[in-house]
Amino acid sequence: LKGIVLDPRRAKVTFGEYAQNWLAQRNDLAVRTVELYHYLLDRYILPTFGDVSIGSINPGDIRAWHSSIPYTVTAAKAYRLMSSIMRMAVQDEIIYRNPCQVKGASQEKSSERPTASIAEVDALAKAMPEHLSIAVLLAAWCQLRRGEILGLRRKDVDLLHGTLSISNTRIFTMNGIAVEKPPKTAAGIRTLAIPSNILPVLASHLDRYVDPSPDAYVVVGEKSGPQRPCVLRRSWNNARRAIGRTDLHLHDLRHSGLTWAAATGVTTAELMHRAGHSSPTVAMRYQHATQDRDKALADALGELATVTQIGARDKRAMKVYPKDV
Repeated sequence: LKGIVLDPRRAKVTFGEYAQNWLAQRNDLAVRTVELYHYLLDRYILPTFGDVSIGSINPGDIRAWHSSIPYTVTAAKAYRLMSSIMRMAVQDEIIYRNPCQVKGASQEKSSERPTASIAEVDALAKAMPEHLSIAVLLAAWCQLRRGEILGLRRKDVDLLHGTLSISNTRIFTMNGIAVEKPPKTAAGIRTLAIPSNILPVLASHLDRYVDPSPDAYVVVGEKSGPQRPCVLRRSWNNARRAIGRTDLHLHDLRHSGLTWAAATGVTTAELMHRAGHSSPTVAMRYQHATQDRDKALADALGELATVTQIGARDKRAMKVYPKDV
């Protein structure tokens, strides 16, 4: 359907110009999302379509471009962005239809992330600098995201009742500028019970490293100032190398903790609250992991029964009967 446009004059504008205007008007986007879109445009989209008139792009062009991107997850992100921009061109009545028609192209097919054992989490915490070991424990046992960990303040910790209040996140732009904002969804604002095994560790951390001010950050730098992400990343890389688990990301500890939680038999609603998920779909992934483990347990029980039956048959076959008189 190349050339089918509603406004021939406006359809001559280049995709690059239209895309930049589209992004400039998206005041609803978070800072990190804007950075991601600029990156995807500059790295994957504009080299192909930047100087092409928007009305001349057809489904075949999109299909060839999409197949040229080597990374599946990145290809899906770039395709979704491309499709969103072209969808707006349809709404602006510049083109007749969105040329992004590649079936399944918007779906990210990420491989299953690895999990850490409880012993490995303990080893990772011990391998971190003492003032940063709490970050590992909060990620695994309270299932916090990195932004939630870095945004946690003393006033958010209630040692008397053993709870954490999550109402703020602290993220960093590509230029290293700190941005504080509420969680993405209302579900992300939550109060969590602190597991009894790390409650005294957290109390000791507050006493030793955190300024008495209610607004003081829980995870701090060596001089009690805000923790810089580069220092945390370097410490984390050293710790995972020390225990031989370089495949683990810090976020994988949250994944590990949620898998442990699912194994305790919690409901989907309880798991959603713990994780700060607004949709049951993501929470169900951890319950699926538990179901897979249950299947493995069932198979092991089946093998045990088989071994027992074979052993009983062998004993009967070896039994010596008296000779006939």
